[in-house]
Amino acid sequence: MSIDSDQAEWTVEGLLDLFDVQPDGTDRFVGQTGIVGADERQVVEGTQVMAQAIVAAGKRFPEKSVRSAYAVFARAVVVGPPVELTVDVVAEGRTTATAVVSASQNGKRCITVTVLADVPSADVIRHHLPKPDVAAPADSHVSEMPMAGRQLRLVDVLDVNSPDEVGPPELHAWLHYDPIPTRDELAKALMAYFTGHLGISTTMRAHEGIGTAQAHLTVSTAPMTVSVSFHEPFTWDGWILYTHESTQVGAGMSYVRGAVHTEAGELLASFAQDALIRPLRTTDTSIAAESRL
Repeated sequence: MSIDSDQAEWTVEGLLDLFDVQPDGTDRFVGQTGIVGADERQVVEGTQVMAQAIVAAGKRFPEKSVRSAYAVFARAVVVGPPVELTVDVVAEGRTTATAVVSASQNGKRCITVTVLADVPSADVIRHHLPKPDVAAPADSHVSEMPMAGRQLRLVDVLDVNSPDEVGPPELHAWLHYDPIPTRDELAKALMAYFTGHLGISTTMRAHEGIGTAQAHLTVSTAPMTVSVSFHEPFTWDGWILYTHESTQVGAGMSYVRGAVHTEAGELLASFAQDALIRPLRTTDTSIAAESRL
């Protein structure tokens, strides 16, 4: 159910296999959790489970297209035991369907994802947010986020985790995946997966002396919600641009909104994240660093 990092490495193909949850009864699916990281982090990315919920909904509503997903990460999922996903269908009609996907581990519900699916129609009207005028992938900085088949390049940012690299609360990240899924729900799962990765870094970037290098050591951080809306038609090749903008932080929480464009300028998705940024409690110091939120 889990693989030690000494035996395998993260790959895009392996990630897609994790997303591709398998049926386990009526409206039930089961998914695996992945590889124990080299840094011994035991906590699974919340957006990995969100991606699995998107695939579960896609399989439950095979004649429809997943259009939005709203996830609440209520309890951490750990590497090891499988994730059990239950699809609670709220309503299912000819053109739309709504379901709440609950992800549980060891008998405890950890994450809920509300999903809207529909049958896309012809346009009545159409417009979209333009792609930001930023440096191209070739002119951006390579960022080490190891995964075979994935490239990450950041615009005007050298070290996204550094507490000393200060700038506006914005972050532009170019992603390149190989392979790119051809199945609609898997492609959307892969798109959703990265929406939670850089939001906290975006917020911290505007404040000197604090960065995600300190996460789980001197500050407590965790994505708490992620919402994604997928815009049709949903296909891409080459590089895609994730734009992040932190519009507010305070009272221990931050809010980031963003968009995903193709290099040609087509808007694929919009997303938002609520995240926890708080002082590390003294009680947390008794917990192993790799197990902290």
